Amino acid sequence: MAGGGWTRLPDGSVVVALSVPRPGHGGQRARFLVHAVNRARALTRLRNLGLRAVYLRGNAEPPTPDEISAVLHHPDGLVWRPAPQHGVAGATDATGAPAGDEGAYADSGFWRPIGALRRAAAG
Repeated sequence: MAGGGWTRLPDGSVVVALSVPRPGHGGQRARFLVHAVNRARALTRLRNLGLRAVYLRGNAEPPTPDEISAVLHHPDGLVWRPAPQHGVAGATDATGAPAGDEGAYADSGFWRPIGALRRAAAG
């Protein structure tokens, strides 16, 4: 089940954020950010990359301002990084805060282009 959300920007485009399970990584999740004209196009971009069962239901985990800046400054408009584990006893993010806190995505690592995920899956 994908958790995520979206934000409409002043120019009318949207930034969609989704957290999906990473296959073969023991329940770890990946956070994807997509900049597109509308939500449907953002989800289509992810589906075209092989994430077939991705749906956006609700707005439970909208992108943070830092995430919006990251995806807007990337030339592809599509980035990802491993997400912190929610609900795991003792799990913390890079700042040492419990992983279930509001700002859990703030410092969990560098954003990576989608090509890095494809190379990791192939190798």
